[in-house]
Amino acid sequence: MTSSWTSFGGDLHLDLTERRAAGTGLRAALEDALREAVQDGRLAPGTRLPSSRALGEDLGIARNTVVEAYGQLTAEGWLDSRQGSGTTVARRAVPEAPAHGRRAGAREAARRRTARHDLMSGRPDLSLFPRSAWLAAARRALATAPHDALDYGSPLGRIELRQALTHYLARVRGVRTDPDHLLICTGVTQGLGLLSTALRERGTRTLAVEEYGLPPQHAVARAAGLTTIPLPLDEEGARVDRLDTRPGAVLLTPAHQFPSGAVLSAERRAEAVRWARELDRYVIEDDYDGEFRYDRQPLGAMQALDPERVVYAGTAAKSLAPGLRLAWLALPDALVEPVARLKVLADTMSPVLDQLTLAELITSGTYDRHVRRCRLHYRRRRDHLVAALAEHAPHVRVTGIAAGLHVVLRLPPGSTPEAELLTRARAAGISLNGLSWHRATSNATDAPPSLVIGYATPPEHAFPAAVQALCELLRRA
Repeated sequence: MTSSWTSFGGDLHLDLTERRAAGTGLRAALEDALREAVQDGRLAPGTRLPSSRALGEDLGIARNTVVEAYGQLTAEGWLDSRQGSGTTVARRAVPEAPAHGRRAGAREAARRRTARHDLMSGRPDLSLFPRSAWLAAARRALATAPHDALDYGSPLGRIELRQALTHYLARVRGVRTDPDHLLICTGVTQGLGLLSTALRERGTRTLAVEEYGLPPQHAVARAAGLTTIPLPLDEEGARVDRLDTRPGAVLLTPAHQFPSGAVLSAERRAEAVRWARELDRYVIEDDYDGEFRYDRQPLGAMQALDPERVVYAGTAAKSLAPGLRLAWLALPDALVEPVARLKVLADTMSPVLDQLTLAELITSGTYDRHVRRCRLHYRRRRDHLVAALAEHAPHVRVTGIAAGLHVVLRLPPGSTPEAELLTRARAAGISLNGLSWHRATSNATDAPPSLVIGYATPPEHAFPAAVQALCELLRRA
């Protein structure tokens, strides 16, 4: 089962025979072959691929199989598909790894090639991005924007977006702020880096973080010169009673602890704010998925308890797409100037056109409607996953509240060790993380294995197969 085509100006040979002989499904074999051709450079960025009908005929397979393979690779970012323009190789930059890291890079590339089922947490279903609505909003925003909107502007961001967010956050999350205290940044990670540097300049040396969290955030804080110390977690969230006089701030995910899924109790919220007030400290609230709760109304933002002691961080990465690089900080008065000054040094200001477009989406009500659609979509996915696990892997416990875009699966004592389970997952073409990856320290633990499953990540057509593969992996764990 081979194919060659010349529509892009040169021959390319695809051979699926070896993959099929190894037991790989037909569509998965085609996806793997195309991924490998992109990664090793045989398919250069911008190369136009044959139509699904033509490639299907060359390979002797159904056109729908090619359509599905193209769709999966487009969702993963390997291909671009536009109506009227055909399917092309995405123009993605692949920097050469340094010499000492090429072997590790090759292993990671091989892992990506064989990962047919992407269940990594932290990303939405990118096929839900409202392309038509975004394009319409961008046209309206650009048509009505003043000329000076395209000039250098305030490091806080465009006033249109800050005004829209002020009203939206108050209505949806109970945030108490105003446009003069909002700063638009290129992701929560950048916002945390700016905050960490500003706090370091004010004399802070230590940041308290939750025992499990997002390692890149911890790395950003350390890069700014802060030492991170972990707070234990339990079913009520972070043990803020362990806060002492050392940290100058604490980073929390109170609405939906990442990744455990716990909710910080009302008593602990109040206790953290009291600690900040009494010691002249700050709480950084990462409200990364506060709009996605499925079993009840979400708790309001912790920031409302004391806007002068709690920094609120929000993002469009989960509701729209991480590639937009749109996030925001609601800052206490004392931090507005130092953080804005650092934003100027970092990149002057965030891109204007996307800010204007998001402002238009929010003020028109389109953003609310999109979030409601996403909420229903992800709730159905979570229900599907939980039901499948109950049927096929009943020994696995799903933990955390019904919210967000991920769950943590806890296996019973005596199960396959986490490292071995991850190895098996890679061999089965499943990309996911173990809970240990999220630990704020490298200390070993003898806890039973746990997996963090991002049920939002696969495109819709690939989700059932990903759940099936996960259940098969866990059934034998």
